Amino acid sequence: MQSSCPIRPRLRDAASSGQRLPMSGVGKAAIVGSDADLRDRVSTMHGLLTLSMVMTESGDEQAILHLATTAVPSLGQAHLDGMFLTDGGWRLTRGPCTDADVRADVEAQFAVLEVVGGAVTITGEGWGWAYPLRGLEGHFGFLLVGGEEPPDTYEQFLLRVLAQQTGIALADARMHARARAVADELRATSAALAATVAAAELSTAIHDRLTQVAFAGEGQEGIARAVHELTGYPVAVEDRYGNLRAWAGPARPDPYPKDEPAAREELLHRAQQAGRPIREGARLLALAHPGGIVLGVLVLYDEEETAGAQGLAALEHGATVLAMDLARLHSLAESELRMTRDLVEELLAGTDAEHSVALAQALGYELQRPHRVLVVDSPGGIQEEGALLHAVRLAAQDMEAGSLLAPRSQSVVVLSPLDKSAPAAGMDGPWEQLRAAIRLQLGGRTCRIGVGGRCAGPADFPRSYREAQLALTMQSAAGGDDRVTAFDQLGVYRILAEAQDTGTIERFVAEWLGPLLAYDAEKQTELVPTLSRYLENGGGYEATARALAVHRSTLKYRLQRIREIAGVDLADPETLFCLQLATRARDTLATLRGTPS
Repeated sequence: MQSSCPIRPRLRDAASSGQRLPMSGVGKAAIVGSDADLRDRVSTMHGLLTLSMVMTESGDEQAILHLATTAVPSLGQAHLDGMFLTDGGWRLTRGPCTDADVRADVEAQFAVLEVVGGAVTITGEGWGWAYPLRGLEGHFGFLLVGGEEPPDTYEQFLLRVLAQQTGIALADARMHARARAVADELRATSAALAATVAAAELSTAIHDRLTQVAFAGEGQEGIARAVHELTGYPVAVEDRYGNLRAWAGPARPDPYPKDEPAAREELLHRAQQAGRPIREGARLLALAHPGGIVLGVLVLYDEEETAGAQGLAALEHGATVLAMDLARLHSLAESELRMTRDLVEELLAGTDAEHSVALAQALGYELQRPHRVLVVDSPGGIQEEGALLHAVRLAAQDMEAGSLLAPRSQSVVVLSPLDKSAPAAGMDGPWEQLRAAIRLQLGGRTCRIGVGGRCAGPADFPRSYREAQLALTMQSAAGGDDRVTAFDQLGVYRILAEAQDTGTIERFVAEWLGPLLAYDAEKQTELVPTLSRYLENGGGYEATARALAVHRSTLKYRLQRIREIAGVDLADPETLFCLQLATRARDTLATLRGTPS
């Protein structure tokens, strides 16, 4: 028997370097009882024990399999053909088992061997054996070895021990892997739980802060301030039309940017469809829309787009509180509006002055100071119901131009109080500033205001209302730009409107314009409107032609026909005065009757 070096150092070196060790003579021609043979076997068993310890301490499945397979040649004449794991398939196949068909044939034999292992037929090998890999938790697979002839009993014993220790190391490695996985899962669960708790605490803090604002009645300013404090971002509260109602934080824009009406409506529609805060450039917007009606918008300015979950949570909570606050204000406003509408209707009808005064006192309103009646309309047309009323109410509040108002047809009537010391003139109030404020609320749409005469007491409101209507109608009839028209400044129109005997006026109009009116009616011409515009422009050809959108020669032809048909001299100052008075009287009568001139 050929002697060999002890296996212990060689196994240790194999474990550390991963190299195959040279074949030993153990088991080839064992001499029972030989001291050298006994020392060799003790050394081999000690090496296996060392290898087992290295595999167990490794804790890495791949390293364990590698150590086991590299140790096989060091135990005798047999060699490794492959390693098969029941949950992982073939590993480290060598020799004939590198062929897929050979592996499939051997794998079919594993099913018969079950967990005890045994002899297997390996194509190209004289002998083959499958040593089971087992641990306390069950069966892991097989260590497949082969050779030209069966090894002696001792070598087979060593291979069985190697397979057993490999199975134990695998079981231990998998147990530790599961323990690590459980520990990792526990850590992840703990971290997730901590994050959940932190998020819940943050949500509670946001809710508590904003609820405090709501109960304290801090209003829109308080809501904006609270969201700013919770997030650190500038916050704005806008009304439906984009007008700024409150601001908190640095760098407040001046003037505040406002979307175009069409773009604003598209933005609100998109936000309603999303059902959550949306981003529009540097802005994060959340709607306050109780009952589906948009009453306001809460805006968080986030130019760097760094607002996270905290910012969104605060924005959503803030929008909810804003919706509650606006709904309350809206409800109060609706109740007050119904009462004020009843009061305005009574005052304009002039039915019961004493009851009107009592109702005004119940509303805390003083009717004894002088007023003017305003009639506001928007010729551009407002599709949304109540939009003009809402815009006039907000603008009137901002300008302190009156809190008694009511819708009438396509217009809004405002009873505007005056200072008792104010001069009795049509422009004794901030009417043009009010018109500009209403236009701003309407997103730039057109707006006109008719201002009635001064009211000394409740009995004067019906008259002032008729005068405001007349002023507005005369502005429309004159084709003027959208502006404020005061009855007190109507000049001759005012005198004509206040005349008691309209028959005299009608006879005057017929005397000066009768032939022209008859000609226009028969020939479908426009001689009277041409004359009216010519006189209003002081007899200027260029200005009249532009106003009528006709050529200068056309205007000259029409004026010549006017001279011929009416038999008048347009160069005579007295004739021009009477003609202009007649055209204005005709317009006034048409306005009073509600018919087109």
